[in-house]
Amino acid sequence: MPATPHVRELTADDLDAAWELGRFAFGSDPQRPAQVAEVPGLTRYGAFDEAGRLVGKAVDLHHDQWWSGRAVSAADVAGVAVAPEARGRGVARAMLTALLRGARERGAAVSALYPTVAAPYRACGWETAGVLRTVDLATATLPRHRPDPRFAVRAGTAADLPAVAALYEQVTRHRNGLLTRQGELFDFHAADGGLPGDGLTLVETDGALVGYATWQRGRGYGADSVLTVDEALAVTAEAARELVGVLASWASVAPTVRLCPLDGDAVSTCLPLESARDHERDLWMHRPVDVARAVSARGWPAHVRGFVDFSLTDPLAEWNTGTWRLAVADGAAELVRLDGEADLRLDVRGFALLYTGASGARSVAQAGLLHTAGVAPDALDLLGAGGPAQVLDYF
Repeated sequence: MPATPHVRELTADDLDAAWELGRFAFGSDPQRPAQVAEVPGLTRYGAFDEAGRLVGKAVDLHHDQWWSGRAVSAADVAGVAVAPEARGRGVARAMLTALLRGARERGAAVSALYPTVAAPYRACGWETAGVLRTVDLATATLPRHRPDPRFAVRAGTAADLPAVAALYEQVTRHRNGLLTRQGELFDFHAADGGLPGDGLTLVETDGALVGYATWQRGRGYGADSVLTVDEALAVTAEAARELVGVLASWASVAPTVRLCPLDGDAVSTCLPLESARDHERDLWMHRPVDVARAVSARGWPAHVRGFVDFSLTDPLAEWNTGTWRLAVADGAAELVRLDGEADLRLDVRGFALLYTGASGARSVAQAGLLHTAGVAPDALDLLGAGGPAQVLDYF
């Protein structure tokens, strides 16, 4: 095959071949669906060899991420697969280069992904920024309280899903990195109008939703029975206690509760996380698509002010390479291009670590992703103002 494969967006005629490639890569069910559907809100890319055979695929998910109160357009990457005969020949790099360019053209600013192996994505500018952690808790250890008469607890229906979505936004919009769960892709998956799991438990006060949990009951009621809580969020500590009390009531038939805690939120602060056992840990990575857009589109803490000059190197996205001045003030920030070379020279992977709050400038320098020329790098910690990023959705 050629040194650089031909990469283009996939069409409806390519979907069967893309499905087959994904089946081999991820070991999915060999039973092909009757029809592989086109899905709005994403762009599929494919790499083709000289004979026109599909040898690689990657998907740009048109997500938005919350960053300190503002929705930032994202190109979240999923479904990357390369045919075994084509591996090690630059196929993934060619596809990701095309994906980044297409994502920038449609207005995306940042990108996240879950790697099966990190090294190829590091070579393309993504860097590890956090872990989506799924934990198991003994249901009997969850705190139970006498039901508070100020709250009504009931089973939810599909009619309650708009209120659930509004509460999710209330909890997540001031944080960093979490998906907004808005847009064509989410509308498509919600079109069936059903509940997202087996059950939906709501906590209300004065008719307003203040907490919810979506859950999967699982099988059996013996020692190995698990209640999987897809999500449990609340907007007050009192509502969280009420919600956790409902989960605790499953102890006699589901000895284990499985969930993904959101660091420092109302529900997590009610859980005995000191006794949690890791069930699964999914590493996620981040990178800028367009650094200027990534800085200007997001929200910034209103109390943070300052500026710093740095040079950036991004081999895959050359529009990011150059010397920049970051200026932060009054809840906003911008990057302005400068001439010449700055003393602080940052790799795009270092930018990802700083932007997501996964690491400080001195640690990035120790990792070899920031060269300081003897200058104290602390001003670059401005990029991480607003706290570390976290994710709750696997894609």
